[in-house]
Amino acid sequence: MSTFTIDTATSRATPTPAPMKRVTVPSVRARKGGEPLVVLTAYTVRHAQLLDPHCDMLLVGDSLGQVIYGLPSTVPVSLEMMCAHGAAVVRGSYHALVIVDMPFGSYEASPEQAFASAARVLKETGAAAVKMEGGEAMAPTVRFLTERGIPVMGHVGLTPQAVNLLGGYGARGRDAAEAEKLVRDAAAIAEAGAFSLVIEGVVEPIAVEMSRAAACPTIGIGASAACDGQVLVTEDMVGMFERVPRFVKRFGEVGQAIGAAAEHYARDVRARAFPTPEQTYQPK
Repeated sequence: MSTFTIDTATSRATPTPAPMKRVTVPSVRARKGGEPLVVLTAYTVRHAQLLDPHCDMLLVGDSLGQVIYGLPSTVPVSLEMMCAHGAAVVRGSYHALVIVDMPFGSYEASPEQAFASAARVLKETGAAAVKMEGGEAMAPTVRFLTERGIPVMGHVGLTPQAVNLLGGYGARGRDAAEAEKLVRDAAAIAEAGAFSLVIEGVVEPIAVEMSRAAACPTIGIGASAACDGQVLVTEDMVGMFERVPRFVKRFGEVGQAIGAAAEHYARDVRARAFPTPEQTYQPK
C-alpha cells in the first residue's frame, strides 16, 4: 500500500505543486460535445508532474507492460504493477483526473471480482477511476461498479488485452457485421454508466458513429478527431521509440535527446573531462 507523502522541500522528485482543484468525474462527463478532452498516459511521478498541467486526465495504462517492462503484450501485467504505478502518478499530480487500467484477469470473471479489484486499486493509489476493456458483455459489470460508487472509463474497439482472440492489432470495423457490433458496444457501455469511453483502432467512419451512439464523452486513439477527446501513449508521442503505430504523431524527439546526452556524458567520462572542480567537493 502506498499512502506516504514525499517531503517537497528536500525531494527533487516532488516540487511543491501550485494549488489547483482536480478535474472530477462529473466535469469530464459534462464535456460531451464540448471542448476536447486531453489525455495522456503516465506511469511515474516525474512524467505525471510534467504532463499534469496540460491534461484533463492521466491514464495509468496497462501499456506500461510494454513501455516500462518490455513485455510482449499487456496480458502479463498484474494488479500489483498497476497499483504501484497508479500511486506514483497520483503523488506526482494535482490537477488531472487519474484513471488506472484494470489488468487482464482482474475483472472479467464476475462483477464481484471486478469490484474487489477496483476497490483495491482506488484504495491503494488514490486514483479517481478505473478503466476496463470490453463491449456489451462487460456492460453489466460497468453498471455493477458504478452503482457501487466506482467510476468506470470504458474501452472498446481494438482491445489490447484481447490481442490473442483478435489475432493482432489491426484496425477494427472494416466489415459491416463488426462495425454494427462496435456501435452497439459503445452505446451499451455508455448506457451502463461509464463516465467516458476510449475508442481505439477503429476505422474513422465507424468511430464517428460510435461517438454519436455513446452518451458519454469518447476518447479516441487511432479513431477520429470527431471524438470528444484524444489519448496517446506519452512515450510514443514524445519520440522515445523508433517504431510507433500509424495513428501516433510524434510531438518531440526525446529519445534522440537522451541518446545524445548519454553519448556526450560517455565521451567526457572517458576523456576525464567530467567531473570538473565544479562537480566535486574540495577541502575547506
